[in-house]
Amino acid sequence: MFQYNANEDKILDQLESLKKEHRALDGTIENCSAKDQLQIQRLKREKLVIKDKIAQLEAMLHPDIIA
Repeated sequence: MFQYNANEDKILDQLESLKKEHRALDGTIENCSAKDQLQIQRLKREKLVIKDKIAQLEAMLHPDIIA
């Protein structure tokens, strides 16, 4: 049986928060006017940074173990 420790709970909380922020940026980008390309680029860059953080946290929870 696998048990989560406090550190894993913290990681899961961070993951959930980052995923919510990532989804919120989708809506913000969608609501931007086509004229505001600079703002859209900034938001997309921020979204990519968040995606990278999500991937790092998921890797911490599920590391690739080479036997």
